[in-house]
Amino acid sequence: MSEAESSAQVELDSGKRVKVKSANLLLRFAKPAPAELMAGAAAASAEIDLDLVWETAPEEDFGFDELALEYFGAGADSSQRAAMLLRLFDAPHYFHRRGKGRFRKAPEDILKQALVAIERKQQVAAQIEAWADELVHDRCPAPIAEQLYKILFKPDKNAPEYKAVVEAARRRHRAPLDLLKAAGAITSPYQFHWKRFLFDFFPKGTAFPPLSAPAIKDELPLADEGVRAFSIDDSATTEIDDALSVRGLGSGSVSFGVHIAAPALAIAPGSPLDQVARTRWSTVYMPGHKITMLPDDVVQAYTLSEGRDCPAVSIYFSIDEASLELRSFETRLERVPIVANLRHDQLDAVITEASLTGEAAADYPFATELAFLFRLARHLKAQREVIRGKPENFNRPDYSFKLEGMAGAEPDGRETVLIGERKRGAPLDLIVAEAMILANSRWGGWLAECGVPGIYRSQASLLPGIKVRMGVKPQPHAGMGVAQYAWSTSPLRRYVDLANQWQIVACARHGKTAALAAPFKPKDAALFSVISGFDAAYSAYNGFQNSLERWWTLRHLEQAGITELDAAVLKDGLVRADSLPLVFRALGCESLPRGARVRVRITGSDLLTLDLHASLLTRIDDAGSTADDADVDAEEVEEAADAAAPLALAIDLQDADNGTQGATGSDSPAAA
Repeated sequence: MSEAESSAQVELDSGKRVKVKSANLLLRFAKPAPAELMAGAAAASAEIDLDLVWETAPEEDFGFDELALEYFGAGADSSQRAAMLLRLFDAPHYFHRRGKGRFRKAPEDILKQALVAIERKQQVAAQIEAWADELVHDRCPAPIAEQLYKILFKPDKNAPEYKAVVEAARRRHRAPLDLLKAAGAITSPYQFHWKRFLFDFFPKGTAFPPLSAPAIKDELPLADEGVRAFSIDDSATTEIDDALSVRGLGSGSVSFGVHIAAPALAIAPGSPLDQVARTRWSTVYMPGHKITMLPDDVVQAYTLSEGRDCPAVSIYFSIDEASLELRSFETRLERVPIVANLRHDQLDAVITEASLTGEAAADYPFATELAFLFRLARHLKAQREVIRGKPENFNRPDYSFKLEGMAGAEPDGRETVLIGERKRGAPLDLIVAEAMILANSRWGGWLAECGVPGIYRSQASLLPGIKVRMGVKPQPHAGMGVAQYAWSTSPLRRYVDLANQWQIVACARHGKTAALAAPFKPKDAALFSVISGFDAAYSAYNGFQNSLERWWTLRHLEQAGITELDAAVLKDGLVRADSLPLVFRALGCESLPRGARVRVRITGSDLLTLDLHASLLTRIDDAGSTADDADVDAEEVEEAADAAAPLALAIDLQDADNGTQGATGSDSPAAA
């Protein structure tokens, strides 16, 4: 509209006038109208041949209007000149910007690379579109099926497979799991959970490399005369880590032995077997199957099988038979005669509290020894509870899972599941538990006395939020009521126990100079590495075991046709079933107090998300009464809530630009 020495008044198409510095003016024109010019420029820009323009452009910097005159001719009008500006601006791979309205053509090699990249991007976009279209029509492309677990749980959000799933889920307005299930990517809910676990922790499979069990080179003495050791495990147990023995009954002074399998006498730190064990960290348990920490032939070489003199790390306690006072203890490396492998599932109904206390007949092996051990176990438990400050709560049972109809070495999800109850704190359980707590506590203290570091579990107090931690210093374990606690009694199944056994063996061999010979030295970084790796893996393995037990419990509801359950309220609508290992949310229970007894109706379940849908039928106790579950501590309620939560995915349908921004949020399938 007007122009001064350093600025101009410009009228926009809207009629608004603005002041523009002269240095920012790229094109002056009086006509056509702005809207008409831009429309014409946009149309003409689309028809400009970039390859021709690039070939004819000068090697040095140039202005857009110069190139417009070269391309359109000397009579190029304002729309054509604007068209050239738009075309150059929109083609940075052909022309690099060098200032306001000025450009330089890209070198030939860089241009070729850019064109190849653009073509590749277009091909990827077309592939994403094609895959998304297949998913929308309930067909799963092979590349997406192959990367199913990566897409759902550890995605590269720039990968075309991930983007195709997100795009298809958006189009169909369906949760990713539902979409993939409908497309045939998920055919078995059980295999989905199993293979997801393998994807996370065993991406190369569960097979062991070809390793043999090294022989124990030590000339171990045979245990003292009269030592007749027996183990107490379930029938399915193959890794028999521990056995017990009792001598001197009736003499007033009893020798109580806890005998632990001794792989540390053969497996050297840093050896191939050690590396395998340290990669796995622990045996993984699940209903009907397990993944062992060590190869089976190695386990069989060191397990405490009956009928053999087995190498063992033994701790003997001298106990006053009448008062049960613990007088002294000592550790020995020896061969122990294992005379029997007793089995819980065969004897729990026979070895009762009444038979162990003399109120009923005791017609089973080791009746006298077990009676003494039961009396000792109750004594040890009572002592711990004094330190603990309150009794241990055994109100809820443990559950066992038995699968019938297995067709192979591992379950496939089609088996019939039988869920059995075993009362927590049953006599045999109590005997073994107290023996292991005693051994782990005393060995932990002995390591400290010898100046040898170990791996300890401690808990500062029983206050809410104070959790069990692992460390290298002997500290009290408030939950157990002991001065220190070092896992040492399961070296075939847990790497921490194997590491501690190496340290205990050093103490047994070298006494006060053990710190010089032990594999792990004070403040050894390798020991902290073991704690970190084991803690993470062990927590994940327990989480997986819990999720599969929940899966089989939901499967049991289906197989048995169970539509109603009795339960106790925990909090905020969360309830715990009375007769099954199952915590879930029930609509209508949100306002009920903790401990209230209810009957709920099962309205549905999802074996993929492990979600159970239920609603309140009726309250089955008096409104003013409470139940044992009212005393559940906050941490246990929190863990129960986590177990009841549906499966979380690492796929986010809200990712901007179809997932290219790399958002890290996760959605439950329901929310997605």
